[in-house]
Amino acid sequence: MLGKAWLWASEKPRIQRFVAQGRIGRRVVERFVAGDTLEDAISVIRALNEAGIGGIFDLLGEGVTDPAGAQAAAEEYLESIKRIEATGVDTTVTVKLTQLGLAFDKGTCIDLLRVLAAEAHAIGTYVEIDMEQSDYATDTIDIFKLLRPDFPDLRLALQAYLRRTLVDLEALAGGQPPKVRLVKGAYAEPTELAFQRDHEIDQQYRFITDWLFDRGVDPAIATHDARLIQHARVSAETHGKSVKDFEVQMLYGVRRDLQERLASTGYRVRVYVPFGSAWYPYLMRRIAERPANLRLFLRALAGK
Repeated sequence: MLGKAWLWASEKPRIQRFVAQGRIGRRVVERFVAGDTLEDAISVIRALNEAGIGGIFDLLGEGVTDPAGAQAAAEEYLESIKRIEATGVDTTVTVKLTQLGLAFDKGTCIDLLRVLAAEAHAIGTYVEIDMEQSDYATDTIDIFKLLRPDFPDLRLALQAYLRRTLVDLEALAGGQPPKVRLVKGAYAEPTELAFQRDHEIDQQYRFITDWLFDRGVDPAIATHDARLIQHARVSAETHGKSVKDFEVQMLYGVRRDLQERLASTGYRVRVYVPFGSAWYPYLMRRIAERPANLRLFLRALAGK
């Protein structure tokens, strides 16, 4: 129930104003967000790289409502890619398709994403596509399927808590083996669309992990749950693979100790590094996902 309350709060501008105006917002945001600018994110990723950990640029923001906004977001993503080449940092770029206009112009979204994928490929990195609310799932998967033949490194996030995900994977398996980032899911979805109980989501997560090692390619296991990471390792070994044949992806500000321990023992680790001023919905979803994050929020509220 508490998780649902935080997800509800993520959509309320009045609560956003209250959080943003006080010291609460900045203290907690600094834990989970690299900063307001691209250069802040680059500094964080440089430090991660020194520890043998890769990055994932995440430009905060979603739900663009006009062509000018989509074009502006695409230009920011493009600048991120150019800075990767200029600085040499080890990072990919994750993209939210609603930032590129998916909500109102699928064709333009495809065109903008194609440019970004091509630019990323040209400098030796690649684009990862975020999965957003279930309303956008079908279009997001369609776009991934459309562009994947031209960009084999393109990776798609899929959410374990959505009941449709296994059906989506079976459909993707008809072409190239899908390259997937598996996440649990962090949006408020109704029971008929998504599993609600933690043990159901974990069970689905493990089942999909096995599926990805059997029929996917280079899966990314995006979780902070050491038990699910261990399941991925066992599943990889069962399928004749090693820890070098998949990535573990985690969030900036969460379980840095585990990130470094995994990297030091041979795992490929990437950290999702958000930056930008549109941090509020992202922060609320992080608190909803994990009780430990709520404790950080409450300590900030108490001034500790």
